[in-house]
Amino acid sequence: MSDTRRQVLVDITIAAPIDTVWTALRDPAQIKDWFGWDSPSLAEEIKYIFADTATGDAASRVLAFDEWDGEGISERVELTAVAGGTRVRLVRSGGPAIDWTGVYEDISQGWITFFQQLRLALERHPGEHRRTIFLSGPSRPGVGEPSAELGLGATTGLPPGTAYEARLGTGNPASGEVWFQTHFQTALTVAEWGNGLLVVTDMGVSPNRPQGGGSVLLTTYGLSDADFEALRQAWTGWWTARYPKPSA
Repeated sequence: MSDTRRQVLVDITIAAPIDTVWTALRDPAQIKDWFGWDSPSLAEEIKYIFADTATGDAASRVLAFDEWDGEGISERVELTAVAGGTRVRLVRSGGPAIDWTGVYEDISQGWITFFQQLRLALERHPGEHRRTIFLSGPSRPGVGEPSAELGLGATTGLPPGTAYEARLGTGNPASGEVWFQTHFQTALTVAEWGNGLLVVTDMGVSPNRPQGGGSVLLTTYGLSDADFEALRQAWTGWWTARYPKPSA
């Protein structure tokens, strides 16, 4: 297969031993604490993606996913031990060569988010359980992209590891560091959520989002039930006023 049909979608280093990272990719109980977000279907999604349609080669530390139905496209995760931890690469084979830095696609962007969640879990919260809040939708007319509405303009372009403090558009204070940034995503650690993570995605304009829109994913650790519920209500109310779910 030519190089133009083999594209690296994720290439990060996690400060953890390769055996630790491999186990986190193969143990459903651990996958539940970094992949996606809390939902009634999460366990079934994990089973389907990481067990039913994936094959793990423990010797070479490669996890290969089945081809997409009828599209001749497949993906694999490749782990390599490097100085300081483990290099994690997600490689897509097949399909046309695309510059993904400027093209929004749910699957590719999702993988970027998920592997950064894995990095956070292994580097900052080994053995801990998370709770998450996920909100997504198109913008109402006159409403900007989520990063702008949340007041994150000052973090744009800051290198990972840079400290920040902000009063978010929701009214919540937030402080921590820039975790990662891409063309579409801004991710910040949030000390107020138990050193959790806020991932804000600006999806841009499309036929389904004529005004633009996007999503937010909040990952929290150690919050009391009352504090977590207050956070959920504050963000849900703020979000749905600006990015309502499309009507059926």
